[in-house]
Amino acid sequence: MQPQWAPNPREIAEARITDFATYVEGRTGTAVADYHALWQWSVEDLRGFWLAVWDYFRLDDIADGVPDGGISPDGVLAEETMPGARWFPGIRLNYVDQVARHARTDRPAIVQAAEDGGVREVSWAELLDSTAAFAQALRASGVRRGDRVAGYLPNIAESVIAFLATASIGAVWSACGQDYSAKAALDRLGQLEPTVLVTADGYRYGGKEHDKRADIAALRAGLDSVRATFTVSQLGLEVPGTTPWQEAITAHSTAVLRTEPVEFEHPLWIVFSSGTTGLPKGIMHGHGGVLLEHLKAVGLQNDLGPDDTFFWYTSPSWMMWNFLVGGLLGGSTIVCYDGSPTYPGPDALWRITAQVRATALGTSPGYVLACIKAGAVPKDEHDLSALRVVGISGSALPAASSVWLNENAGDRVPVASLSGGTDVVSAFVGGARTVPVWPGELSARYLGTAMEAFDPEGRPVRDEVGELVITRPMPSMPIGFWGDTDGKRYHDAYFDTYPGIWRHGDWITITDRDSVVVHGRSDSTLNRHGIRMGSADIYQCVEAFPEVAEALVIGAEQPDGGYWMPLFLVLAPGQTLSDDLTRRIATAIRTEVSPRHVPDEILLAPGIPHTRTGKKLEVPIKKLFQGHDPEGIVERSAVDNPDLLDWYRTIRPAEPGVGTR
Repeated sequence: MQPQWAPNPREIAEARITDFATYVEGRTGTAVADYHALWQWSVEDLRGFWLAVWDYFRLDDIADGVPDGGISPDGVLAEETMPGARWFPGIRLNYVDQVARHARTDRPAIVQAAEDGGVREVSWAELLDSTAAFAQALRASGVRRGDRVAGYLPNIAESVIAFLATASIGAVWSACGQDYSAKAALDRLGQLEPTVLVTADGYRYGGKEHDKRADIAALRAGLDSVRATFTVSQLGLEVPGTTPWQEAITAHSTAVLRTEPVEFEHPLWIVFSSGTTGLPKGIMHGHGGVLLEHLKAVGLQNDLGPDDTFFWYTSPSWMMWNFLVGGLLGGSTIVCYDGSPTYPGPDALWRITAQVRATALGTSPGYVLACIKAGAVPKDEHDLSALRVVGISGSALPAASSVWLNENAGDRVPVASLSGGTDVVSAFVGGARTVPVWPGELSARYLGTAMEAFDPEGRPVRDEVGELVITRPMPSMPIGFWGDTDGKRYHDAYFDTYPGIWRHGDWITITDRDSVVVHGRSDSTLNRHGIRMGSADIYQCVEAFPEVAEALVIGAEQPDGGYWMPLFLVLAPGQTLSDDLTRRIATAIRTEVSPRHVPDEILLAPGIPHTRTGKKLEVPIKKLFQGHDPEGIVERSAVDNPDLLDWYRTIRPAEPGVGTR
């Protein structure tokens, strides 16, 4: 198989990661002639690598506690055990200082796009002045270092400003999008006892206005700790008992931005797990760890800097919002968009990409598939001449979709599929400007990420399926879970399978060319007759059918020792699950994946339930089929369409053999 994209000599020479490699060779004498050599050095000399990142981005300039003569390798990582690694002890800094140092007058800091085609530009001066003003409003409301500020907001510029203001005073930010109900938001934000709530009167999505005043009232009633609520006007609605955002900004318009230096591991934000089983886990990350990781991931891996415009379709509920804001750390312009990706047409994201001259677009496999089925040809329909990379996250990107992007987004636009998670608020594996792109594969392990695939005995394997593990610490690993005072929940989440080694819960294959194939979650693995299979392989095959809108496959062990593997389909409008379609799907799975992947039944479903960040509910549905109590296996408020659970709980195995129901 040939790569669908390979860097040419000019692209390699101009890549930021090439400049970084030259910098490493100059300071260490270590030859890192290609990406793999650079990665190998980065995980073998972990202290040397992260110190090189620190110095390359000149972080001494914004830090306190740096010894005369600079930080030594021994001052990078004082304790390497996992969990419990201690990074840059004695160093104090603030995430916001790295943002502020990029202020300029010739480019905006934020571009806010709307469904109706409107665009609002926020200058660097407005960003920092508003951050200073809102930070002062927070102080006036009693917010102090370590207090929590909660956001219930769409993806708008004010969300970014509220976060930066919170971080600047050493308080802790946490947010979810307004597509969450009041109960779902309370399940998350209510754990934190926030001092202040920042919200908006509503948002526009799919051509409709969504009035959130009732949910705001319910949220405020459930947050006894909140002393003040600030409301951004999106729809022009009055929200009684709250302070209008603009009023707060105007009242403190003379404030000067003052940042509070904090310890390297001082909490920056709390992001939440999906919460499908019990209350969502509040995952805390520190100022320093996020700063280093995002400079590496956004600046080196994704090749973004001060001349770039970074657009990722996301929501404050999802860690990719935090990743998007990380573009400001390198001086990039970031794009906020709170509308639908497919309104007023399926090409909405491509239209915005062209309109704002985005150099990097981030989206999902589902959106790409929707464009394919709609017959879109983005490069012919929009001016994408500024676009340099398309990022993909959320689930595995099928090879056919990757090739489609290469052919329809631009011949010299690489596809950078990412895989990581909320846990480290970054990626373990993804793209690099100097590495080829192979259809259906993620190009390379990220620098400084000691990722391996382990067999059941804990041995590294190549070219076969294994557990994704991280064998050495990363700076952005959680500093802990909220409320987990003894660290037991944190330990049990990642370190109970391989002591001292992070087990992430994904099945992967590391190929002989050092690319990575992601097969799906290992806790939802299909295991027929002792053969482990990934659900992603089936989805890539089945969801390519124009008749299929979405699919869900489950493998459930039965009480009698049997194994039931049904495939559920949601069909495109106007389609029916005929015997012919069933046969064609089964044949495609048999020939394109393997005979073992052919399901026992193919069933028509009214919908596929997801977490609110778009993950299919494979594990909870599997537990339903195994007879578990529905109330104990999934929190309904964490599901995008909880009524679907009632349908799935009625499904039981039929007679053996592929059929339809």
